[in-house]
Amino acid sequence: MRLAFQVAYIGTDFHGSQMQASSRTVEGTFIRDCQDLGLFDDWRKAGFAFSGRTDRGVHARRQICAFTTSLPERAIGRLNRILPEDCWCTGWAETDETFHPRYHAKTRTYRYYLYDDGTTDLACMQEAASLLLGTHNFTHFSRLKGKNPEKTILSSQIHIENGFYVYEITAPGFLWNMVRCIVTALVAIGRNEIDTDYLTALLNATPRMRHLTPAPAEGLILWDIDCGITFTPLAVSGRRKDAVRERRRYFETMKKVDMLLD
Repeated sequence: MRLAFQVAYIGTDFHGSQMQASSRTVEGTFIRDCQDLGLFDDWRKAGFAFSGRTDRGVHARRQICAFTTSLPERAIGRLNRILPEDCWCTGWAETDETFHPRYHAKTRTYRYYLYDDGTTDLACMQEAASLLLGTHNFTHFSRLKGKNPEKTILSSQIHIENGFYVYEITAPGFLWNMVRCIVTALVAIGRNEIDTDYLTALLNATPRMRHLTPAPAEGLILWDIDCGITFTPLAVSGRRKDAVRERRRYFETMKKVDMLLD
């Protein structure tokens, strides 16, 4: 049976999501624990895949993974018992054998959390965020590595929530560092360091303009992915909730990780 899982994780102690031979990653951890449970031997033959990559320090609320196993009940009932405290499943679904979480993802939503320290103008940032709607050239907002710089933004908005400016953006796909570079531009506009004309020039890929520097990874959460399937919720243990809140004591900006439990 092929299963899909919604996966949440705190990215602080992971070297990103993509599997690496010598570093702790989300994929590597998940595959190891699946193998320990006997869900599959070879992750390639099981068709194990995540819906996308997140960089070191980036968190996820609803990443999606999928794999094929002959022991679906064991996967559903025991994965959360063996996964570490900073990675857990929040939902599951049975899919057909052709399902691939990356290629079947219709939209991806990210949120970036910024402290409201009183130095930025929310109205200016909201106006700038609205300029991102539609299709633009994001050459100056990403590391392209040969990829098409044009992306279509379906939703782009910013609001205040629990003492944070929360920027939320939805698109079918994103480029490497794209959301974090957008946040850099929005903050610069909110602090009157650049204006919306400069942002427009960046979106037009005006030559000889400097590429933006990504905002810190710790503020970014992969918030949701729509693959067109319905997930059955999985309970999050009290032990894991306690572990999440304990981490807040050590990482000031990690107040946002409570959102991962929603």
